[in-house]
Amino acid sequence: MTCSWILFPNSLRPSDKLRELAGIFDRHMEDISSSEHCLSSNDVLAIVANDLEESGYLVEKSKRSEDLIRMPVLFGEQGALEKEFYADAYHPGAHIVLEVEAGRAVANNQFLKDLFEACMMEDSEYLCIAVRKQYSGGGVNSQDYDRVCTFLKTLYASNRLKLPLKGVMVLGY
Repeated sequence: MTCSWILFPNSLRPSDKLRELAGIFDRHMEDISSSEHCLSSNDVLAIVANDLEESGYLVEKSKRSEDLIRMPVLFGEQGALEKEFYADAYHPGAHIVLEVEAGRAVANNQFLKDLFEACMMEDSEYLCIAVRKQYSGGGVNSQDYDRVCTFLKTLYASNRLKLPLKGVMVLGY
């Protein structure tokens, strides 16, 4: 069992670090597959966290302030930080922001919020949004991975909106 993934724009060759990221999720598919498990995003992140850290990622440990991965967005007087967003994980050398989503990925358009925030973050060049392949909840059955991919295919094919990111990876687990 493997995860699904695609990188946008489709003309961009995936870097070794992005392939390695997909490999981390691949190694844990037995434990995180949405066709077999109904895990929260925090549970999925906890399962892959050690491998992410070994690969050089900073990983959110909990929702406590000291455990969050802070990504600067705006600076004010004398360079004081005025606004920051938080990432589930970040690779400082490869400038990859990772967001892991579960139930809210498509139903609440969380993937769009993730995309917007990554575009605003200083030092982010790539975004990986990990979403369930299948989501069932609240009377909704959704193929979240397919829906997010279709959205991004449309965004990049239309060529009407230019993102400041070098690439956006969608990973389905």
